Amino acid sequence: MRVAFRCDASIQIGSGHFMRCLTLADTLKKKGALIRFVSRNLPEYLRDMLVAKGMEFAALKNEGSGTCDGDLRHSHWLETSQLQDVQNTIQALSDQIWDWLVVDHYALDARWESGMRMQAKHIMVIDDIADRQHDCDVLLDQNFYENMQGRYTGKVPVDCRLLLGPRYALLRDEFWQLREHIKPRTGPIKRIMVFFGGVDADNYTGLAIKALSGLGIKGIHVDIVIGAVHPQRAQIERECVVQGYSCHVQTTHMAELMAVADLAIGAGGSACWERCCLGLPALSICVADNQCKQISNAANAGLLYAPSCDRATVELIWDHTKALFENSSLLNLISVSALNTVDGKGVFRVAGILGMSCIEIRLATENDSQKLFEWRNHPTIRSVSRTNDLIDWKVHCSWFASILSDKDRTLLIGYLENKPVGVVRFDKDGDVVEVSIYLVPEGGYAGQGRNLLLSAERWLQANRLGIKRIRATVLNGNSASHRLFSGADYQLEMVTYIKEV
Repeated sequence: MRVAFRCDASIQIGSGHFMRCLTLADTLKKKGALIRFVSRNLPEYLRDMLVAKGMEFAALKNEGSGTCDGDLRHSHWLETSQLQDVQNTIQALSDQIWDWLVVDHYALDARWESGMRMQAKHIMVIDDIADRQHDCDVLLDQNFYENMQGRYTGKVPVDCRLLLGPRYALLRDEFWQLREHIKPRTGPIKRIMVFFGGVDADNYTGLAIKALSGLGIKGIHVDIVIGAVHPQRAQIERECVVQGYSCHVQTTHMAELMAVADLAIGAGGSACWERCCLGLPALSICVADNQCKQISNAANAGLLYAPSCDRATVELIWDHTKALFENSSLLNLISVSALNTVDGKGVFRVAGILGMSCIEIRLATENDSQKLFEWRNHPTIRSVSRTNDLIDWKVHCSWFASILSDKDRTLLIGYLENKPVGVVRFDKDGDVVEVSIYLVPEGGYAGQGRNLLLSAERWLQANRLGIKRIRATVLNGNSASHRLFSGADYQLEMVTYIKEV
């Protein structure tokens, strides 16, 4: 699968649009997708991030031809017209037709999306302000709103699939992984985390530092998190030294910092759902007009604590932080509500909707021998195998070693959320491979056979070139496998009759 992303990042735009696209792109790439980012504005450190992840990047020239037709609230973000951007983006993607084009940009609307139809089979829009028309097949708005369904009425095609709410929040893997070890917050506040986004152009971080230093509460550990391009970085680092706070610049340990904190102070946007996933109560400050409704509605639902959307001041942050220190029961309620609302697996749901299953594929190794021996000898697996007999350990070891050493045989194991789902084997004969597959017995993954098969096929196409055909042999009484292969677009070619003599 080929997936292109169109987004920008800058002091004015922030880095949030890029980061949520990167989270989805990272998940899709792990499933075998080819990824290319197309941007007109993207700081060097974010470009380096793409290179490090093995993703392609195409830079658009700053044409300087005016704004995005001048009629969108964020037209000035584009620094050119939508028509010019369409032409530039088509050129950047012209070497192939893309299965999906994902666009996350407030300055682009249905005019741009319609113009890109010739270059992409499907278009997904990531939006959260619902202020313009879209021509897309899927629209994702991961924020919580009291009227989620109604916000896009009349703004998208009637057959557009809407993915609405934090159930689809695009969070990195470490958030759901750490979530398994998280319990609702109880007791006093001992550790505070401050994060106002990767850019924080208006330096809300500085306001929070002044407010916390004025509280005069002893024994509190404070983590200050800022991006590499924060305009007041040097000043913040100096203030953290003076106050004894820990300053983290462009950290790769955001989830760990949230997991150990008792209270967060920060902005809206995607960080809201990161905090909720880890049950971290937050004093959320509106730092942009498009965040106010999100924060207000989420506060009404008990997912965070938010003062009015008036401009934040040192006094406002001081007053409300002090109030939260005196209300541990409220923090506990917010923590419980947050954990119950955001499970951290939204990116897998979105990837699946785009056609990429959430199952990760890897080659079997010598360390897998014992597991495969046990699975293969399970009664449910033997009952649908060509031989129903128990396999001897020595026979298995010999077979397993021969499989691993044979360049024409490929043994794969599929994983879902770091747990084994099933086994797929491909035996190559020229440009044809024969596939065999089974799910881990008693693993609780009934219904995942098709996802496992398609994921293994994508791995095969990416790693074993020259394969033109996949063949499967199914025993007559194995109705589940018949349904599996017919449902995965395999065609019945012949029927074999056997007579014992």
